[in-house]
Amino acid sequence: MSYRDAKFTLFTYFRSSCSARIRTAAALKSIELHYEYINLVKGEQSSPSYTSLNPSGAVPTLIVELSDGRKVVIRQSTAILEFFEEVFPNTTPLLPSDPAERAQARELYNILAADFQPRTNLCIIKRVGKFGITAPEWCKEQMSPVLRAYEEILQHCAGKYSVGDNLSLADVALAPAAEGALRWGVDLKEFPLLHRVFENIRVLPEFVQADWKHQEDTPAEFRA
Repeated sequence: MSYRDAKFTLFTYFRSSCSARIRTAAALKSIELHYEYINLVKGEQSSPSYTSLNPSGAVPTLIVELSDGRKVVIRQSTAILEFFEEVFPNTTPLLPSDPAERAQARELYNILAADFQPRTNLCIIKRVGKFGITAPEWCKEQMSPVLRAYEEILQHCAGKYSVGDNLSLADVALAPAAEGALRWGVDLKEFPLLHRVFENIRVLPEFVQADWKHQEDTPAEFRA
């Protein structure tokens, strides 16, 4: 059974950095996605109809519909990205062929996926707000040390992009993370290598197509 001929439906939210990773990878790999929109601010992720699909009440969720009628549900962005890489390995590979460089790409990706995004998730921002901590104050405090760690590692592996001169999973994660940092007032020029890589990737058509300003569910006042 070929997964390449399946229908892919992504449950997404325009400002979800995890969803943006999937949108970007799909664009780079020429994977057609059908979208279902989950408004996190309105709490749609907690509805019984959605939690029956994704018990974590989070986005993204990918539904893979096979030609024989079977459906496969993948509920975490990292798992979805790995699935794409395995099913479409030859279309814009997002993991380098060299094992050491593959490890570097995974390392940088996980810094953003594990250390950066969870600390500034919407539910965390709402929680700390109850203690009088503003969202910009919290996000700048939490984001800057992680971006600094990313910057330090880039000194050993960056080229045009995060790992050499080919795009990787690290860049797919970096773009929405950097956009989020800018949103909360982080000065990316404090991280010159990271800033340079971000400026290189943010203008690529696939990254523009996938960013938060160009989605069908992006409110009109936020659209590019």
